[in-house]
Amino acid sequence: MKEHLKIFTYSPKINYKIEILAGLTVALALIPEAVAFSLIAGLPPLVGLYAAFVLGLVTALFGGRPGMISGATGAVAVVIVALAQTHGIEYVFATVVLAGVIQVVVGLLKLGKLIRLVPHPVMFGFVNGLAIIIFMSQLDLFKTTVNGETVWQTGTPLYILLGLVGLTIAIMVLLPRLTKAVPSSLVAILVVFAIVVGFNIDTKTVGDIASISGGFPPFHIPAVPFTLETLNIIFPYAAIMAGVGLNESLLTLNLVDQITETRGNGNRECLAQGGGNILSGLFFGMGGCAMLGQSLINVSSGARARLAGIVAAVTLLIFIMFAGPLIERIPMAALAGLMIMVAVGTFEWVSFKMIGKMPTTDVLIGILVAAVTVLLHNLALAVLIGVVLSALVFAWESARRIRARKYVDEHGVKHYELFGPLFFGSVTAFEEKFDVLNDPEEVIIDFKESRIADMSAIEAVNVLTERYHKQGKKLHLRNLSDSSQRKLINADAVIEVSILEPTFARATDKY
Repeated sequence: MKEHLKIFTYSPKINYKIEILAGLTVALALIPEAVAFSLIAGLPPLVGLYAAFVLGLVTALFGGRPGMISGATGAVAVVIVALAQTHGIEYVFATVVLAGVIQVVVGLLKLGKLIRLVPHPVMFGFVNGLAIIIFMSQLDLFKTTVNGETVWQTGTPLYILLGLVGLTIAIMVLLPRLTKAVPSSLVAILVVFAIVVGFNIDTKTVGDIASISGGFPPFHIPAVPFTLETLNIIFPYAAIMAGVGLNESLLTLNLVDQITETRGNGNRECLAQGGGNILSGLFFGMGGCAMLGQSLINVSSGARARLAGIVAAVTLLIFIMFAGPLIERIPMAALAGLMIMVAVGTFEWVSFKMIGKMPTTDVLIGILVAAVTVLLHNLALAVLIGVVLSALVFAWESARRIRARKYVDEHGVKHYELFGPLFFGSVTAFEEKFDVLNDPEEVIIDFKESRIADMSAIEAVNVLTERYHKQGKKLHLRNLSDSSQRKLINADAVIEVSILEPTFARATDKY
């Protein structure tokens, strides 16, 4: 029971000051992103803010990674924008609830561990691509609309923005060298805010994007017909949203694990993300997932417990309900400078050193994943492409490594000792190693250092057996692993092979 009550703890000792200040910083950084993502989806700004509050609070309390921040995200906004345009906001809420249910099912089935299948080059590409996106998204601040056309700002407004952004970055870089008592990001925002208000500087603020004033998120059951037709409409969007959300969340969890040198719980995070999205859809929110940028702000500020995430969510709600007019006066330049520093800190600069020192295929896969992430803004697709390509490269390399040692014993029996797994990629190389016409009357294939991995391998063994039988020769298999034997036994109705009892201990399924 005590373990379940320790919601604020992550380690025996917690710096409450750091946790609270980090939470305040994250709350300020959440506002412009939540508003921007809701506008991208074609929804009212409060829908994104409510999602950030509900999802952020639920995952902070019950998620599998203390210190990670969740809220409305661009990836989810891109998924639901078409639905919002064609069917309206109520269908969006229903989709968010259904996506949450799917994520809960994934967590209950303990599929969160599948994130371990993402190779390191794909992780590098994902992180670098996301860092570039974060940086490029800040460039919009330096643009303006003239006669309906978007152009770069010039003159005094541009110099003011550059000065304020530069001051924010300078404070974040220099202050930690003097003291780490408070998060430099929070100090930077407050200093720039004070300068703009004190000198009455005319520059873009949060209020210029949209109003963030509102009340407590209302409970609201989506007003859609509960019919199969509605399910047919929302299910594809919900499935994609659930997949994209879990993909980003688990990748973020993995990255924060590496930074903090600890390990989170992927399945628990799936459950928390699902529960948060269900409640988000029922409390006027657009749904979302883990936010890499805000999570890095939180962790880099020193937060390691759940308290920072809880403070961020509750503070965001307080801003919405009571401090909207004040928060709307925060300069966008300060938040842009903060996010630029997040992008710089997110980018894996060490990846440049890997060029020429790591396998070329790994480097190219990392570059490709980053490129797809930047060009399409589709993180799920980028990671999927990276995983598939990595798997194909691995299959190709494994297929090239299968080999056989051959000899004839004193009884005139020819032995083929296989090394390496037999699977769809190595079947052709496997078949080329046998000399059916010139082999003696009896042949034994020794699988002590190999195993039968899939249907293609089973069929290859069966075809080889038939080829020997047609020549009036006998083919036997020896030292099959337990799983290889089970595969052949299960396929007994459609194949015909001869399995010899091992003359020495079989190897385990180590491939």
